[in-house]
Amino acid sequence: MSENNPVLNIAIFVLFVGVTLVVVLRASRNNKTAADYYAGGRSFTGGQNGSAIAGDYLSAASFLGITGAIAVNGYDGFLYSIGFLVAWIVALLLVAELMRNTGKFTMADVLSFRLRQRPVRMAAAISTLAVSFFYLLAQMAGAGALVSLLLGVSGRVGQSIVIVVVGALMILYVLVGGMKGTTWVQIIKAVLLITGAGVMTFWVLALNGFSLNQLLDQAVQVAGADVLKPGKQYGANPLDFISLGLALVLGTAGLPHVLMRFYTVPTAKEARKSVVWAIWLIGLFYLFTLVLGYGAISLVGSDTILAAPGGVNSAAPLLALRLGGPILLGIISAVAFATILAVVAGLTITAAASFAHDIYGSVIKKGKADPAMEVKVGRITVVAIGAGAILGGVGVQGQNVAFLVALAFAVAASANLPTILYSLYWKRFTTRGAVASMYGGLISAVLLIVFSPVFSGKKTSVFGPDVDFAIFPLNNPGIVSIPLAFFLGWLFSIIPSKTPESAELAAEMEVRSMTGFGAEKAVSH
Repeated sequence: MSENNPVLNIAIFVLFVGVTLVVVLRASRNNKTAADYYAGGRSFTGGQNGSAIAGDYLSAASFLGITGAIAVNGYDGFLYSIGFLVAWIVALLLVAELMRNTGKFTMADVLSFRLRQRPVRMAAAISTLAVSFFYLLAQMAGAGALVSLLLGVSGRVGQSIVIVVVGALMILYVLVGGMKGTTWVQIIKAVLLITGAGVMTFWVLALNGFSLNQLLDQAVQVAGADVLKPGKQYGANPLDFISLGLALVLGTAGLPHVLMRFYTVPTAKEARKSVVWAIWLIGLFYLFTLVLGYGAISLVGSDTILAAPGGVNSAAPLLALRLGGPILLGIISAVAFATILAVVAGLTITAAASFAHDIYGSVIKKGKADPAMEVKVGRITVVAIGAGAILGGVGVQGQNVAFLVALAFAVAASANLPTILYSLYWKRFTTRGAVASMYGGLISAVLLIVFSPVFSGKKTSVFGPDVDFAIFPLNNPGIVSIPLAFFLGWLFSIIPSKTPESAELAAEMEVRSMTGFGAEKAVSH
């Protein structure tokens, strides 16, 4: 990294921020109603929304983490790409269209449609805030380490300043632009990320005569045949990968910031179209990561990557430096910076909408909140969440917080997806079943991760090897918490209740979810 040019990197960062701020300010002119602020006025086409979904979904963990995982662990690293991509098939076939038909702004609109509003909305809001916080904390901590490395900023104070700047920009984007501004930032970021990764992929393949076989042969010559064999990372405990795979594949369809994107399009047809667009864009990107990962092995070397500041996350920047020198590194650095900004902005507006719309509007005000006041509460929540994310990011510096992304997926798959599927497809589902499923999935996922080797007992644990209270042997709780949440939803629904659910609302939800009839009506019962 001695060739790194922080001044060039800062110049490209400032250019990106300037362009996106202009876009956000232009988008903010039309933020007059709650639908404008939370759902971008439902004015985006399927192609635009699909690009924004790709921008929201392809985080720094996707670009830097997966490229690094392939560069260090070969075949096992690419399993992440497969898991993340397959997850979109679940979202397309089971969730996207029905969610758009049934809801209004948030996941809780769907979950509480035919059930009792207050307990279900409260549980859904808590789950949404938990997933958003875990994901946000990981992104903010990663932003501090990554951007400090690329800008040549060293020390805890320097990283803290970087985290404050990222947090302040995030607050500004969401406060001013709402969902419309955030969406355009995500579209710009998706174009930059896929284009940048595509250029590097083309370059790596060109150096190998556009032959994937030759690239893989080069990687084998540098790192040995193990990089093409399964088991390098998960060979010791295959259950760990099964648990992680379940969380990745099922969690995507329950991620609140992804689900909220389905409400920014005018019709269910456009929602379905946006997911198809997202699958193509995300699939193309993950094919790029295969080439970039093995390209990093052959051109940089796994040992060099692990020895660099940032460890596995430095694989893509080092490959860019090796291919195009400081200029390409600066561009890829700006792309990584854009990636973090777009994802944290999407998470923040989702968490703010959940608090303002579900807790304030539906629980505190019992569905009678003034829409303008609800948006005002949402804006205040943005500032509070942004401040919390900044403080959290500064506080966890130096900690191994990579597990938080996997935990966010595990909570989404455990607390959210079972309730979503039961609400959409099972007529006998009840309020008690929904509450038990959401709280049970959330609490079990968090407790199992706390009592796993992620927190204690190993060199890579949060508390290190000297403290050991790990009683759960796996690094991801999905294999236990997901079936448990499905079971609790079923069990508490079949237990007879003195207050049966409304058969009329169940019938209305079935008609609306399947046909879209009445989808524009406010959910106010």
